[in-house]
Amino acid sequence: MNVDTGITSEVLTIKSETKLIDIFNRIIDKKSKAVFDYIEGLNFDENKKIIVIGTYFTGVGIVKRLSEKYKNILLIDIYPHLEELLHTDLGGKPITNADFSSDLDLIYSGDFVIDTTGFGGINVEQSSKFDVDTFIIEDPVAEDNDELLAEKNNIHERLDAVKAKNKAIIKTKGIDTKTSGTMTLTIGVLTNLMNKFLEKEGVLYCACEMGFFEEVIFKQKDISKFIELTNVNAIKVSTINPFDLDELIGEEISKITSEMI
Repeated sequence: MNVDTGITSEVLTIKSETKLIDIFNRIIDKKSKAVFDYIEGLNFDENKKIIVIGTYFTGVGIVKRLSEKYKNILLIDIYPHLEELLHTDLGGKPITNADFSSDLDLIYSGDFVIDTTGFGGINVEQSSKFDVDTFIIEDPVAEDNDELLAEKNNIHERLDAVKAKNKAIIKTKGIDTKTSGTMTLTIGVLTNLMNKFLEKEGVLYCACEMGFFEEVIFKQKDISKFIELTNVNAIKVSTINPFDLDELIGEEISKITSEMI
């Protein structure tokens, strides 16, 4: 346990050993494992071409997981600088054995397509041009607890428009978040935990190191800065009664499930 004194020796600051990037990676791992296991069940030819559309963050994790076995993978994203994520520890160890492109015309060049673009991504018209062996799409909605988001969600129309022998949806949920994005789920984990911590006897206050990283990633386009900002203790608690933060973080993450439907 990482413990330090607070303002006085009677009040302690406990810090999680778990870092923000660890939480990201545990969530991404659930999604990428669900996809990998699904593909394995299809007895998919290792040499056929896999297209993953969208990097942030499901896409990069899926590519890294699939690259452990499959040889012909292309990650496509309209943001060229997101290729840098392949060379970081986000979503798995850095890799060099997957290709990257920002040419959307190439989304139709594969045998197996995984669309992780969510809201505002690949549209129905674009989807209707797919004629592939297998098509997977990620559902951006988690718990169906927001009517506006449910109305905005068009993945079923997109999936219906696709011509494919096999079709599936990545469904991730479990902690009552509105969406299934890794960033959203991470914030959900942290806020749920902090609310629980504040109810504990002896806790003065708590804080997490989460920032609005979209600005760093998409406005500043500084991937190195993003990785640096997430390589920090996820939660700190001021208390007179120390407890195991990491065990509770693990319990909250374990509530998240990702499956193919």
